[in-house]
Amino acid sequence: MRIFSGIQPTGRKHLGNYIGAISQYVDLQEQGDPAIYCVVDLHAITVKYDPAELRERLYDTTAILLASGLDPEDCILFRQSDVPEHTELTWLLAGTATSHGDLNRMHQFKEKSVKQRELVSAGLFFYPALMAADILAYNADLVPVGDDQRQHLELARQIATNFNNRFGDTFTVPEWRIPEVGARIMDLKNPDQKMSTTSDNPAGTVYVLEDPKAIEKKFKSATTDSGSEVRRALDKPGISNLIEILSVVSGRSMEQVEADFEGQQYGSFKVAVAEAVIEYLRPVQEKYSELRADEAALEAALGAGAEKASAIAGPIVAAARDKMGLGRPVA
Repeated sequence: MRIFSGIQPTGRKHLGNYIGAISQYVDLQEQGDPAIYCVVDLHAITVKYDPAELRERLYDTTAILLASGLDPEDCILFRQSDVPEHTELTWLLAGTATSHGDLNRMHQFKEKSVKQRELVSAGLFFYPALMAADILAYNADLVPVGDDQRQHLELARQIATNFNNRFGDTFTVPEWRIPEVGARIMDLKNPDQKMSTTSDNPAGTVYVLEDPKAIEKKFKSATTDSGSEVRRALDKPGISNLIEILSVVSGRSMEQVEADFEGQQYGSFKVAVAEAVIEYLRPVQEKYSELRADEAALEAALGAGAEKASAIAGPIVAAARDKMGLGRPVA
């Protein structure tokens, strides 16, 4: 089973990123044949950005991935822009298998374009086509993602099907893996919104590398709901979110969390969640500093991964090009 997923290098990584994506990467790396993970810097340039900061954040993200347990001996880890097959395949798919109407229906384009004050780039519109190329260039069978990427994965499947129907079987139609628990970690201050680095109130976002005292403070001040019972309910989004977080980081079911805190008040429950999250992130924080300091080693790991990735993607993209009647015929 070939596994592929990509992660943005922009922004500080938060608890939602870690639970929804990074922890999945680590869990699946030994199941993949191979497991391929990409830091998607080409996606990052579709919105306004600073080049120097992009490079710094890319190293930050790579160090977090390695500190979390990704092993370049067990998986392929690389920088997207180091493998030109991604951009070439984007154009091939955009020209033959991707409809304007499908791209126009993407929720994330609508949401992000509203926030762009200067330029709504064509790249932002084509973002899902590049994501499809990322996946299809490796004929991935399984794509671990967060729930917010479900629509993009549906489009990638449709693009693969469209291409195969027109030119013959070329691409694997991928399946996705969205965790049953922790797929959408919500903002601590506004539990109706997903946790994000672009939140108006940073007190609602817990960062992977955040100081333990700051993490504790954020959980203690997390928005809760009316009543005092530690239980999930539609009218209790704040407590429901905290129950889900504790379930993931402690390895207990949500039912067990509710049973463990039956009769307890919100205050003691929030302290328990904070302590569990701090311990959950501690190993990553301890390893990160050492790894991040050696940028040459990070570059070496990314470079080696890019060579392995290109060796897989090259023949797949070449086969697609040949079936489309482009370039010198493949013997």
